[in-house]
Amino acid sequence: MVEVADNTDPPVCKIMDYGKFKYENAQKLKESRKKTKNVVVKEMKYRPKIGIGDFETKTRKVEGFLHDGNKVKVTIMFRGREITHPQLGEKILNDIIDRVDHYAQVESYPYLEGKNMTMVLAPLGKKHRKKKRKNVEAEASIAAAEAAAAKASEAGSGAAPDAPEVAEAPAPAEPVPAEVPEALAPVEVAAE
Repeated sequence: MVEVADNTDPPVCKIMDYGKFKYENAQKLKESRKKTKNVVVKEMKYRPKIGIGDFETKTRKVEGFLHDGNKVKVTIMFRGREITHPQLGEKILNDIIDRVDHYAQVESYPYLEGKNMTMVLAPLGKKHRKKKRKNVEAEASIAAAEAAAAKASEAGSGAAPDAPEVAEAPAPAEPVPAEVPEALAPVEVAAE
């Protein structure tokens, strides 16, 4: 006799082979472990004075990690007196956020830890990626439509009727020679 559900009132028991019961439970646990995905945290290290090419290469690697479903820890390493300019590190991290915004979210915003500035990015699920991509495309099409409408209105009327008259800037005056103090004036030396 094996107790199947002990939380119910009255408890549920079943007459069966206990060894078979243990084996089936072990198989269920094994199956559930197969379905789970291990989240790996990858790390990419940047420097505040990173070049454009290196930035592009490392950011492509970060994008690849995110597409594979891994979290990414982005670290800006400061050396020496670079730590006095943390805004350089924040600018790099913000550039990375802008680049991967449509398929990643910031899990841990940038914070300074000793001489390193760290941020953690997590991949978006497939549903969220599609929504974000559609939102970005919709915003782009709206912006393009507004720009086209503005261009058409400018072309149709020549100049906007409500536009104020723009006065021409006055011609620059001729430079006035500054008087040089006698102490600084060139001195003529008489030849002997």
